[in-house]
Amino acid sequence: MAIFRRILSLGTRERMEREINAELREHMAMCVDDNMAQGMSREEAERDARRRFGSPTAMRERVVAEDAALGLENLWQDVRGALRVFRRSPGFSLVVVVTLALGIGANTAIFEIFNAVRLRALPIANPGELVELRIANGNPTGIGIQSNTFTDFTVPMWREIKEHHDPLSGIFAWGTGPALVGPPGHSYQVNAMEVSGEFFNVLGVTPVQGRLIEPVDEANCQQAGVVVSYPFWKTHMGGEPITPKSTIVAGGQPLQVVGVTSPSFFGMVVGDRFDVAYTTCRNPNGHTENFVYTVMGRLKPGWTLKQATDYFDALSPGLFQKTAPMGYSAEALKAWKAFRLAVYPAGAGVSYLRNQYNSSLEILLAITGLVLLIACANLANLMLARASVKRREVAIRMSLGASRGRLLRQILLESALLAACGATLGAALAQPLSRALVHSLDTSQSAIQLAIVTDWRVLLFAGAASVATCLIFATLPALRSSSAEPLTSLKSGERGVVGNRERFSAQRALVITQIAVSMILLVGALLFIRSYRKLLTLNPGIRENNITIAFLVPNVKPEGLEDFKRQLVTTVRAIPGVENVATSTFIPLSGGGWIHDVEVGTIGGSSNFSYVSPSFFATLSIPVLEGRNFTDYDTMDKPLVVVVNQAFVRKYVGARSPLGVQVRVHSEPGFPARICQIIAVVPDTKYADLRADPPTQAFAPMAQLPAMAPLGWGMLIASRDPVAAQSAVQHIVDTQFPGTQVQFSDFQQGILDQLVGDRMMARLAGFFGILAALLVVVGLHGILSYFLAQRRSEIAIRIALGASRGRVVAGMLRSTCVMLAGGLVAGTALALLAGRGVSTLLFGLKTWDPVTLAGAAALLTLVTVIASVIPSLRAASVNPVDSLRAE
Repeated sequence: MAIFRRILSLGTRERMEREINAELREHMAMCVDDNMAQGMSREEAERDARRRFGSPTAMRERVVAEDAALGLENLWQDVRGALRVFRRSPGFSLVVVVTLALGIGANTAIFEIFNAVRLRALPIANPGELVELRIANGNPTGIGIQSNTFTDFTVPMWREIKEHHDPLSGIFAWGTGPALVGPPGHSYQVNAMEVSGEFFNVLGVTPVQGRLIEPVDEANCQQAGVVVSYPFWKTHMGGEPITPKSTIVAGGQPLQVVGVTSPSFFGMVVGDRFDVAYTTCRNPNGHTENFVYTVMGRLKPGWTLKQATDYFDALSPGLFQKTAPMGYSAEALKAWKAFRLAVYPAGAGVSYLRNQYNSSLEILLAITGLVLLIACANLANLMLARASVKRREVAIRMSLGASRGRLLRQILLESALLAACGATLGAALAQPLSRALVHSLDTSQSAIQLAIVTDWRVLLFAGAASVATCLIFATLPALRSSSAEPLTSLKSGERGVVGNRERFSAQRALVITQIAVSMILLVGALLFIRSYRKLLTLNPGIRENNITIAFLVPNVKPEGLEDFKRQLVTTVRAIPGVENVATSTFIPLSGGGWIHDVEVGTIGGSSNFSYVSPSFFATLSIPVLEGRNFTDYDTMDKPLVVVVNQAFVRKYVGARSPLGVQVRVHSEPGFPARICQIIAVVPDTKYADLRADPPTQAFAPMAQLPAMAPLGWGMLIASRDPVAAQSAVQHIVDTQFPGTQVQFSDFQQGILDQLVGDRMMARLAGFFGILAALLVVVGLHGILSYFLAQRRSEIAIRIALGASRGRVVAGMLRSTCVMLAGGLVAGTALALLAGRGVSTLLFGLKTWDPVTLAGAAALLTLVTVIASVIPSLRAASVNPVDSLRAE
């Protein structure tokens, strides 16, 4: 019970001190009485008692150490002492806390995004049970048309899988794509999700209004309604209760809304959010070669991933034999039938962000970690300087009986409190920083929907970062302070102790470390900035500015489509300010395209294909190098013709003249085998990706597009005023072609949208590189100022003996240059090693680029010299008489 009374008495330090002192005096008196009983005089008895008991302070410390509750009181006393120290030096405390907050906050912000993209599970019941079926090793043959990165199943394949899924307790299919919602003329694009009837039941998602899609909806497709997401319901439906009269207009038809999903459910794609979900029965057949679905399910108890994979692997030969599409070559069908299915964990869903920015996030996490390391080196230097100033105080306390352990604990506690304050402020900064970073990845056509939450992983990361930071910047100063020899410190005096040059070896090592790490960050920053600039200034070979893209969903019958295109193009071309109009099945640099197998003589291969109107090349300012352009007479009943680029000529034609050469396009679904004649050659241009070399490219007349080919086309409008052109086109569509839906985008902005990842890396790497350089300036300036202040008397004596001030400054700068050289050498070597991890993110640059390395070294040399000159000049301007008189 005594221990509990002690704990309850925490804070009553004075009364407990009196009790301990009284107890110690009583023991001292008893010892004196015993000595006197043995014949000693009182003076001798008291001297012997003091010798045997030692210092009263040390004795009291030993008593305290044996009492756990009193140890807590001592801890509280140390905390109060640390707070008093912070109040006496608020500037120092503020610098430490802010530096740590920036370092820990930046690291936590990047980790929050990393956690959301890579680690956090889907907001569904028991996500660990969810698995995904995929074609093992993907589809390297390129057979079929894949809707997006995650679709591995055609409609026939899904039907077969649905009938044979023994390892799975429940199974479902889903796919995503854009949809236009709203009445004609006022429609807007939303993210739609096509799901099988079992989708919501298997996932365990519950509605907040109405009901969700069920298996019965696929059996009764005509009456099947749609499900909307919670944000869509609140934003576009006003949050009104769902009733049988709740409808939305999609594709020009009213559809009943049957329910609303829970607020936490965003779909299956991390970083995206669905708006509307409808059943797969709306796509009953589909093209047999189109991969449109992702298939997932829940693993049955007792089944492992390997057992499930073995089951579907054994099922694969029959499945792919049965679902083989028509119209492909024997070689392509052989590759199709060789596909094998495998099962993979899917508790974290799928993510474009995960595929596209995984390496970038890992590199950013490493960059912010290096910035935090520089900050720790800075703080360690500050703490070492502060510890040196307090050495005399520490020596006095030790001579009075304070133990080294107690002093070490107090110094570490001060550092831990500063680190805790920095970590708390950093965790608070992490949320807005991570949200701003996610927002920077938004494009003109879409915004990333990523739930940034501070869960246990984020808190654990922030706590681990703060503990590691505290250990890095506080351990060495604490050990140095507590290791002081009291007698030596008191004999030499404070100035003599702190002025010893040997004690600055640790500070010099920290400065060299800062310079080396800063070199790594500056090299990385310059590489990413220069890479992004090269992409920005790259000439893709086509006109970019003042081009408007119009994606249309015409409200006409298939047989009237060509007349609709011609009439619309003619009408739009007559708009004042419109320079030219063209149509194309695929827009350059939009990331898509058709690939056809081709054969020229004995040389076979594949090539990108686009079907374009005769004005396509003029609209995008692509010159015809030789031959003629398409005309309105190049129709289906005329000889089939193509225009090819120079890469096509180099690969398939060679040195002979390409004009008149026949190109055989092999048979595939929607595109019957045909022979086309090359009528012109155009320059190589970028096609799908700015980073990729120009591919082999063939253009065919839009009027010769096979009728059975999948429909899809856009209109390119070159004009002096894109905004006015869009408004005029919208008015024409609304008045002359009612029911037709149109969506506009800016061509140049679309190209820039492909570079958001490069822009993010350039900006963040540049920011952290500059921050690292500033930290070097601050740290070097601080340590030199302190170092020169301790050498004040030495400098005064040298000047008094005749040394010039310039020579004194040169001598000071010489030591700085030695540290700079060491840091640059080490930093360059480390930068070359680290560069291997970023090479895939660069465009047109090598990681060992000499211009980049020289630029980083020059910048770091400049800031180091600036940081060194000011304190050196100040120290050299000392008045020797005043300085020596002060001694």
